[in-house]
Amino acid sequence: MKLYHGSTVDITNIDLSKSKPNKDFGKGFYLSDNRQQAYDMAVYKAMQLDMVPVVNIYEFDEGILTDNSHGLKIKSFKEYNEEWAKFIFENRNNVNSNIPVHDYDIVYGPIANDRVGLQIRNYMEHNIDLQTFLERLKYMKGITFQYFFGTDRAIKFLKKL
Repeated sequence: MKLYHGSTVDITNIDLSKSKPNKDFGKGFYLSDNRQQAYDMAVYKAMQLDMVPVVNIYEFDEGILTDNSHGLKIKSFKEYNEEWAKFIFENRNNVNSNIPVHDYDIVYGPIANDRVGLQIRNYMEHNIDLQTFLERLKYMKGITFQYFFGTDRAIKFLKKL
């Protein structure tokens, strides 16, 4: 399958040290199987940095997500649910970004709403309960999934096209 990464640069070699912390699934490399979603992200980044949007394309064998023979630790969220919301909360609210909150090589699951920071604060301050937190994290444009590659072992399974 093809996976897409929206950026402002052509990424030949993925360097996880350049990844930003406190994202949905932690510090790692994020991709989508939805080219338009990746393009929209590239445009958003390009506008912030006054650069040109670039969509990087990679080939990935999706069978790896269900095949244990590769030795990768994989977590899949098939839908928005409380486990997913708690996972997003822990990663977005990780106070020590040098120590990840999980040890998964690959995480697959829905994209959270762009206003996650506000919702985390509301949840932490007990202004909303877990169910409301979950509802507010849902991506506004409908369910779109993302692929997180958090280790060099996982990155090796991406082939740049």
